[in-house]
Amino acid sequence: MTGDPKDKLWTRHTVGETRQIYATWAETYDKDVAEWGYATPGRVAMALRRSGANPDKPVLDFGCGTGLSGLALKATGFSQIDGTDISPEMLDKARERGIYTHLWEGEPGNLGHVKRGAYPIIVATGVISLGAAPPETLDMLVDVLPSGGFLAFSFNDATLADRGYTDRLDIAVLAPDIELVFEEDGPHLPAKNMMSTVYVLKRT
Repeated sequence: MTGDPKDKLWTRHTVGETRQIYATWAETYDKDVAEWGYATPGRVAMALRRSGANPDKPVLDFGCGTGLSGLALKATGFSQIDGTDISPEMLDKARERGIYTHLWEGEPGNLGHVKRGAYPIIVATGVISLGAAPPETLDMLVDVLPSGGFLAFSFNDATLADRGYTDRLDIAVLAPDIELVFEEDGPHLPAKNMMSTVYVLKRT
């Protein structure tokens, strides 16, 4: 697979490089990650249910990609799901699933029209990670979380090894109104011997 952009997934990229990786990968993404045993979407959805998130409330699937996270949410009982991603090619695949109420192309570093309180549940499965969204993305998502709201996300092994990401999480949970209500290590991409930790934060 020499020259394949997937060979360097878990390294730092510019926004342009990230967009190009997912533009060229969109067509085979689902097949590839299925072969790798991609387990994190289901684990994130279950973590929300175990943390007490109400499945009848609206969910923002941030960095929804082709919609695998949305599928896992749907299978776990969540029904009102919106999605956003910076890759139009990945969004086209997500749109074909017919599980999202609204889908839109986002801009890196901001949430556009999404204000605090718009979504009581936010999911970022494999998004805030080395090679994808930068560490400060966590701050942005925490900032729009309403009182009683949940934010579920995951850090894979490469991300956990980067202090830029783990420091942001440590800072987030120091806030008096943010509580870490779920944390669990588990499989991410078994075929690549990669694990991930799933977290759920709640604003009290």
